[in-house]
Amino acid sequence: MKGNLENIKARFGAATSLYRLLGINVAVFLVLMILRTLLFILGADFVIFDFLVEKLSMPSNIGQLLLQPWSLVTYMFLHVDFMHILFNLLILYWTGSLFAEYLGNDKLWTTYVLGAIAGGFSYLIVFNLSPAFSLEVNHSHLMGASAGVIAVMVGIATLLPDYIVHLLLIGPVKLKYVALVSILIYFISIPLGNAGGQIAHLGGALFGYLMIKQMKKGNDITSWLSNLFKKGNRSKTKMTVVRTGKKTY
Repeated sequence: MKGNLENIKARFGAATSLYRLLGINVAVFLVLMILRTLLFILGADFVIFDFLVEKLSMPSNIGQLLLQPWSLVTYMFLHVDFMHILFNLLILYWTGSLFAEYLGNDKLWTTYVLGAIAGGFSYLIVFNLSPAFSLEVNHSHLMGASAGVIAVMVGIATLLPDYIVHLLLIGPVKLKYVALVSILIYFISIPLGNAGGQIAHLGGALFGYLMIKQMKKGNDITSWLSNLFKKGNRSKTKMTVVRTGKKTY
């Protein structure tokens, strides 16, 4: 058993950022679905499941968020609906492959994470300041990879606006038009339902756009997160000292 776990950890460590992001999203989804199914089979109440989902999703109520600050990160890997995770991961795979090819693996995961955080803050700000959401702000929660995925999609569309993609039933389309139409749909869909999700999409899109614009000016606004992660990994590395005679290696 220990050997199998070590093999899984080794493969995960060797995987690219794209496959790590896909793997984390799928793993969280499967654990939750297995838990929900077991509770159903046992005839148990879904209180445990609902409690777990609530603690992993991001609340729009600021006081609640302060009590579960981790949810600003966990929400971006949380799905409880099959079609939700399917579409998110298909778009992430499609745009993430292209993104990593041109900008590298480090930039992919930092854009995903920071784009999702930007989407979360957009959701938080709008829900707390707009009177349209005054009745929802105390019980609304955000979940899903969408904001991070959209940050990646808009980022690569900003970098390669005239890149041609072939869409099913539509044919060849420039990437910039895919991004623009998506943003327009998110915006006009705010009054139609899932307003929090649509607002988070727009926040992620804005981050992806600004990140590439700043990069073209020589400013990498994602480097601090990548450096922080690398510094954390180095601090966990144990140093082994071998003494041979009078020399130390």
